[in-house]
Amino acid sequence: MKRIGLLSDTHGYLDPKIYKYFEQVDEIWHAGDVGSVKVIEDLEKFAASRPTGKVVVRGVYGNIDDTAVRQIWPKHNRFQCEGMEVLISHIGGRPGKYSHEAFDELSKKTAGIFVCGHSHILLVQFDKKLNCLWLNPGACGYKGFHKVKTLLRFEIHGHEVKNMEAIELGPRVSVDEAFDNR
Repeated sequence: MKRIGLLSDTHGYLDPKIYKYFEQVDEIWHAGDVGSVKVIEDLEKFAASRPTGKVVVRGVYGNIDDTAVRQIWPKHNRFQCEGMEVLISHIGGRPGKYSHEAFDELSKKTAGIFVCGHSHILLVQFDKKLNCLWLNPGACGYKGFHKVKTLLRFEIHGHEVKNMEAIELGPRVSVDEAFDNR
């Protein structure tokens, strides 16, 4: 069993509340639009500080990410977690109407879980056509049209996803408020 913390669209700002919700996770997944290498470094520093010291941080770059982020994380990240095939891509579309690139990636090899970001809309849906759980954690940064910062937390038990939680971090605030409250 693995506990997963999933976030996206931080746009350079990592809300300190995230750490509380990710205290007990085994892996942290970021679905792109990181915004800064510092966000990756802060997530990795947090992961290394956990009592087990074995928290894995995975992610992809998004459309707003610069060369520095793109050198660290790939555009698409495919891996196994507890025997479950996982694919993360920043721009994914939505179930039944995937982006061309996401659909091409999903067509290469079936994934049990497909994760994307970009839309800033939290959505968890099972795609019967692809036999795949589609996850978008919404956005937890301060940029965008979303009104509330969100993320997901769940567990993977073999080929089952359990205990899915949609977590609200609070209202999206301006850049000044975000950096004043750190």
